[in-house]
Amino acid sequence: MYIVCSDLEGVFVPEIWVNVSSHTGIDELKLTTRDISDYNILMHRRLELLKKYGLTLRDVQNVISLLKPLPGALEFIDWLRTKTQLIVVSDTFTEFAEPLIRQLGRPTLFCHHLTTDSEGNITDYNLRQEDAKKHVVEALQTLNYKVIAIGDSYNDISMLRKADHGILYNPPQNVADEHNDLKVIKTYLSLKRFISQIIQCEE
Repeated sequence: MYIVCSDLEGVFVPEIWVNVSSHTGIDELKLTTRDISDYNILMHRRLELLKKYGLTLRDVQNVISLLKPLPGALEFIDWLRTKTQLIVVSDTFTEFAEPLIRQLGRPTLFCHHLTTDSEGNITDYNLRQEDAKKHVVEALQTLNYKVIAIGDSYNDISMLRKADHGILYNPPQNVADEHNDLKVIKTYLSLKRFISQIIQCEE
């Protein structure tokens, strides 16, 4: 039996930090896991920038409230749920993800959480576990699921490689070039076709 594990940002919704950068004019905040492979380095830098410019959790949430699913994402998720189960596995945080997950019909979400102070400043981030995406796949495989994993960034690679079928969905060229042995798919229609083929071969 197959189950799908998918990243959130870049697959179903726009990149949160890219939009925060656009709305605030802080250019360095546009860097994501598509650009920097070490997630901890990336997050520490983000927290430094939020502190430097006095941006609070509410400021980030206000930007997120303006975001909508990527064109075709809802239709793809609705289709996928007629075929198998979906778990969204993300390196985002519950404090960011809620309005986005709600718009997607509330698929199951595994992610992290933030620490804030009394004034709403983000003071730290708390990983549910290191390399959490890969561990989700491993856990499902111990339950005798076969896993189709979908991601677009450096922080998805270990998950994609651990899965029975790993898919880079519309990745930036640098990620695709560095991991050119992984299958690259660029549209939801092609994603439907590929997943359908996998599931049909199982039946």
